[in-house]
Amino acid sequence: MTAPAQTFPAGRWSQWLGQRPILLIGLAILGTFLMTAIFARFVAPYDPLFQDGAARLLPPSMAHPFGTDNFGRDVLSRVIWGARVDLQMAVIGVVFPFLIGTAVGTIAGYFGGWIDTVLMRVIDVVLAFPFLVLMLSIISILGPGLASFYIAMALVGWVSYARLVRAQILVLKTQDFSVAAASLGFSRRRIMFRHLLPNALAGSLVFVMSDAVLVLLNGAAISYLGLGVQPPTAEWGIMVAEAQGFITQAWWITLFPGLAIVTLAFGFSLTGDALADVMGVQE
Repeated sequence: MTAPAQTFPAGRWSQWLGQRPILLIGLAILGTFLMTAIFARFVAPYDPLFQDGAARLLPPSMAHPFGTDNFGRDVLSRVIWGARVDLQMAVIGVVFPFLIGTAVGTIAGYFGGWIDTVLMRVIDVVLAFPFLVLMLSIISILGPGLASFYIAMALVGWVSYARLVRAQILVLKTQDFSVAAASLGFSRRRIMFRHLLPNALAGSLVFVMSDAVLVLLNGAAISYLGLGVQPPTAEWGIMVAEAQGFITQAWWITLFPGLAIVTLAFGFSLTGDALADVMGVQE
């Protein structure tokens, strides 16, 4: 009773993608960063942690295409290895909020009544605090590090997914296919997770892409403030923070990690916009 999935013969996938250049560009950007992160050990020309005191603050050259930083480390190698950390933050930072929010929104929308009222009040309490302030407070309590960042994102970021899924479930549970499933004696769990939820996830899946942009920027900001990834790990936010005192004399140290952040965020944004068009979701 769920909506049938759209299928294509293998030979039509290229034609289907060719008609959606925005999606192709977005996927190409994400794919490039993903492959770079996976094969960083083979792509990076130098060890990202190796310090060469004689090569401090060298401008871009054939030996160091992105130049070197104030410790003599190769900026290109650090940008490449930083893709691993920042992609990890973007992915894990949306997975747990998505799972928690989807479960809460499904339960609240399907059961309604006092369950819905209690869960919605919890959401209101979380939304009463500014997102970044609440996240920083949680990380400050737990201590700096990636684990604290993921916990903070899970505790704060789930509310948007819960509201999206709840709104869809409220509409879908009154549809004929849902009423028919209940009339046939299907269990509540089967109706919720096999019939309602698959049809309610379109908006959330599109939102995942735009949320990944927010998580990526928040992760870089947290690292910049010294509460996320800790030095000397190669991470784009840390690279920008460490280079801020040299921005006038060595512009390349901040430019290239900054461009990496913007480009990856652009890839997520383009993919999300294209998915919204394909799935008929209004953002």
